[in-house]
Amino acid sequence: MKTILVDAVNTFVIKDFGVFNEMYKMLEKYQNRKIILTNANDEQIKLFGLDNLPYELFTLKHNPEKTDNKYYRKVLEYFNLNAKDVVYFEHNMEAVKSAQSLGIITYHYNKDKKDLISLEKFIKENI
Repeated sequence: MKTILVDAVNTFVIKDFGVFNEMYKMLEKYQNRKIILTNANDEQIKLFGLDNLPYELFTLKHNPEKTDNKYYRKVLEYFNLNAKDVVYFEHNMEAVKSAQSLGIITYHYNKDKKDLISLEKFIKENI
């Protein structure tokens, strides 16, 4: 069963509002493991409320940034996963390209449109 990697800030967590409830409800339809990916440091974790999420949280505290594919290599290594074992959605296009460069099936999530129908279609087709 594939693991669903979920971008944190501006995707799963909306500043000043907390967890994007509709996305959470959609993700809960799947029994797959979910891991929230961020690069927040300790201060940002508190600021965005990332210390109280329903899923595991992974951060490298900006070392390296998610736009560097070393970030995703470290994610996969840390959780003992291969690129084929995961699907990922992310709002930052440069981070999307970075993950894709390692063979991770990645969806660019438009944080302004909040199109959960297309996101769920992506998940269904790729898990």
